[in-house]
Amino acid sequence: MSLLSLVLTLCTLLPALWMAAAAGAADGLDRQGRASVAWSVFRWGTVFGVAAALAALVLQALGVPARLLPGLATSLPVAWLALLVQFLGMVIGAFAQRYLQGEAGQGRAVRGFAGVLGAVQLLLLADHWLILLPAWALVGRALHGLLCFYPERPFAQLAAHKKRVSDRLADGLLLLAAGAAWTTVDSGSISAALAHAPTPGLSLAAVALALAVIVRMALVPLHGWLLQVMEAPTPVSALLHAGVVNLGGFVLIRFAPWLEASPLARGLLVVAGLGSALLAAFGMLTRISIKVRLAWSTVAQMGFLVLECGLGLYHMAALHLIGHSLYKAHHFLAAADVVRETREQMLGTPAPVARWSLWLAPWVAGAAVLLVLQLPGAGWPGWWTVALALAWAPLLWQPAAAGEPTRARVAAWGTGLGWVLGLTLAAWVGHQVPLGVTDQAHPWLGLLAVLGLGGLYLGLAALQWQRGVWSAARRWTYAGYYVDDGVTRLACRLWPSRWAAGAWRGRAPVGAVSALRPVPLK
Repeated sequence: MSLLSLVLTLCTLLPALWMAAAAGAADGLDRQGRASVAWSVFRWGTVFGVAAALAALVLQALGVPARLLPGLATSLPVAWLALLVQFLGMVIGAFAQRYLQGEAGQGRAVRGFAGVLGAVQLLLLADHWLILLPAWALVGRALHGLLCFYPERPFAQLAAHKKRVSDRLADGLLLLAAGAAWTTVDSGSISAALAHAPTPGLSLAAVALALAVIVRMALVPLHGWLLQVMEAPTPVSALLHAGVVNLGGFVLIRFAPWLEASPLARGLLVVAGLGSALLAAFGMLTRISIKVRLAWSTVAQMGFLVLECGLGLYHMAALHLIGHSLYKAHHFLAAADVVRETREQMLGTPAPVARWSLWLAPWVAGAAVLLVLQLPGAGWPGWWTVALALAWAPLLWQPAAAGEPTRARVAAWGTGLGWVLGLTLAAWVGHQVPLGVTDQAHPWLGLLAVLGLGGLYLGLAALQWQRGVWSAARRWTYAGYYVDDGVTRLACRLWPSRWAAGAWRGRAPVGAVSALRPVPLK
């Protein structure tokens, strides 16, 4: 092994080892009343982790081979995601130390943050089922303690319990996928399974994997716990939404050869992703709480991410994953500023969107996307142009306030058009990055996606055009169409707990104002 190869190996493995050491030392330091020391160990570990991940990325880009332990593998996309994870851990950890100052059990928080980062790093490197399965389970286990940081809060306990039920369901589906693949390939190697010719066993594994990812990414109807973990501290929400929920997107991109060989798996992803995006896009409009609106936004974005993987647009999905992580981490950590801005906006009377904007926006957005398509190497299917135009057209909506100067309207339209062009150019750049997988075009699924996004745009436009429509549908939308009610009751009956049994009083929906009271089991 050359010196550079040894350095690459160490830089790839050290972040996970450092986080494991920090998690082990956190509780002991906290019991000694040295929470600040525990935070210092964790923060310096994340700094070293960022430096190691950056060095590994540079060496990977230079083509230096890595000789990792058996069952582990790395690549350039993995190096990029490892750097993203360590960077987010460093930023969120620095914020969390200030945010939780004076709280009891800070060592438990350090252990949870370090455990999540270490398990995520291990999941990114996993090339064997015996590593991937426990790594993903460890992510959920480490996160559970963070979600229950305030154990006296009933909603926090309920959300953590529902997530635990969802995780066990996902673990069972992932175990089914691993068993079908291992039996077919006669090996636990993930690389060997991906390189194997398509068989009925691998098709079953692809379907089970797709279902496991749908459950893990909190798509409808198992999305309720993600909306109810707002009882957890804000940095925990930032870590959850920016670095944990979207891990399923990485797994789908990694197993792209399986998806391309299984139309049923792709269809499940498209239906689940599109349905979640539609329901969550309207649900978030009813929320006043900034954190709950961000949670609904995450459900919608995870739906779009799964939709992109089901459509075979893996480069777009990878760019979406990275962009969503950075965007959502920033918004959660800056929630106080968002609240202040929202209050200032509420002081004035919002002007309605001009009707001509509703009709003109999709055409202008479509023209902007077509302009970028002329660049070399775009390679997008034609129907995706329509989908992008419908998804990004609301960025061009402008209010038609009385007496508003024409120059202000033109400037606002220019800003919206700049956003559309910028997002499209970012998508084009992301398409040039080598992922090890090739984008595929599936016209029939693409037609379904275009129809769904068209319905979403028309619905949003109708709410802007006729406010009476919104008044009639607001109650159902606010309650999440009561989807989570049945799921919550089913989870509490199938897996009763001290906080879940007998918790429901009255008939208020979970999505609205459920009165939850903990009743201990006898």
